[in-house]
Amino acid sequence: MGPHPAVAAIRLAVRRVLHDVLIDLSAQRTPEPHEARTERAPGHALVLVACSGGADSMALASALAFEAPKLGIRAGGITVDHGLQPGSDLRAAEVVARLTALGLDPVDSVVVSVGRDGGPEAAAREARYAALDAAAERHGAAAILLGHTRDDQAETVLLGLARGSGIRSLSGMAAVSGGLGAARRYRRPFLHLDRQTARKACMVQSLPVWDDPHNTDPAYTRSRLRHEGLPALEKALGKGVVEALARTAQLSRDDADALDAWAAEAEASVRDASGLLECAKLYALPPAVRRRILRRAAIAAGAPAGSLFARHIEEVDRLITGWRGQGAINLPGRVVAQRQGGRLVIRQG
Repeated sequence: MGPHPAVAAIRLAVRRVLHDVLIDLSAQRTPEPHEARTERAPGHALVLVACSGGADSMALASALAFEAPKLGIRAGGITVDHGLQPGSDLRAAEVVARLTALGLDPVDSVVVSVGRDGGPEAAAREARYAALDAAAERHGAAAILLGHTRDDQAETVLLGLARGSGIRSLSGMAAVSGGLGAARRYRRPFLHLDRQTARKACMVQSLPVWDDPHNTDPAYTRSRLRHEGLPALEKALGKGVVEALARTAQLSRDDADALDAWAAEAEASVRDASGLLECAKLYALPPAVRRRILRRAAIAAGAPAGSLFARHIEEVDRLITGWRGQGAINLPGRVVAQRQGGRLVIRQG
């Protein structure tokens, strides 16, 4: 008799991602003449799971512990203590004990200091990913697995829609994304699985889980969306809203990736011999492509990507499409955009 369907589903999802990690590692190295070119060739690769102790990440940790040894991969774990709640250090110690009991090694607990920029959720996320990046570098990990589910993806799409920041926000979370100096560090095996599957997998395996009180705190936007917004949508529109939003994320990501590639190719054609952007050539491009070029140029000049919003790019875009002799546009990071003699100059002010 095979495993419970929920357990089988999470293990299959992790197995597929681990195969992808091995393929990536194989592509990055040249085997010695006596070695066979197989998926196992990289050997001893380390994959970490980021675990809060909640149902999603505990299910992910259990699946990694089960699948990794069969592929010759070392499995480890890391938990991040944000220090935002009383007893968070004890919670982190419990997670370390649970991951160790699953057979993961190494297992780390990292304490971070959460700032205030961008609000509490954004600040905690920034601190968390910085800690995960540092852990990956410290241990030489090939990848870090994250437990985001289809439900998380649906919430992310709705949050992006509310911000009105364009198709990239509607793309949600990527199945594969980068960290500092690693384009494919983060893997999200559960984006096609619902939250209930992960919780069920924990229950049938008798895995203890921790329910973060922040997930039910109405002070947090995502919590309100999860417990009020999505249920209201499902009541009004019927079941299947989460699946539809997740599907929208994938379709939007495909479109956004194509437009990003178009913009990258077109950028060289709209620059003059000195490297400045020519306004007439920019004007001739489709708006979606032109604004991507403007965003790339602003980031290259030093504007922080996380602080550069659609409204900033729209203001710069008006220097191209609605030129009335207006002055310079101030962007985050002390970057200034201005039109000079038919050229767009974006630089540090």
